[in-house]
Amino acid sequence: MNRAVKLLAAKPRSVAELRERLLEKLWTDESIVTAVIERLIEYNYLDDEQYARDIALSKLRQRPQGRRRLQQTMSQKKLDKETVAEAINTAFEKLPESDLIDLAIEKRVRIKGRPETREDTKKFYDHLLRRGFSYELIREKMASMPRSAEGRDDVIDET
Repeated sequence: MNRAVKLLAAKPRSVAELRERLLEKLWTDESIVTAVIERLIEYNYLDDEQYARDIALSKLRQRPQGRRRLQQTMSQKKLDKETVAEAINTAFEKLPESDLIDLAIEKRVRIKGRPETREDTKKFYDHLLRRGFSYELIREKMASMPRSAEGRDDVIDET
């Protein structure tokens, strides 16, 4: 129980992750680990649904990313698929993907500048695709982006 509490104090974990870590030690066995995990669930120290929701929301806040990328990240956490899908849907309800792509585009423009050439535009698309955003959403957002720096200044001056 002490090891389990120390592991959870270090960072939140799913039931499967904690079980795996507890079974690493030679001095423990499956029955002891199962009893400890049941007790931790009773105390609400372990909750896979809450853990999945927290991780999904945290990942989106740390670095704006699309559904595909978040799905890939979450699949590495030892959670069942339904829990992951529900957590991802909840996270995107709180932080819509269209807002996240706006943040990603804004950051990319701030760092690299507006894409001027066809090659720059392709790199921009590729960057957003790697971040997990859908092609349709990227195309829609890129089409609504002003073409040149002067066009952007005009928009700023009008407001």
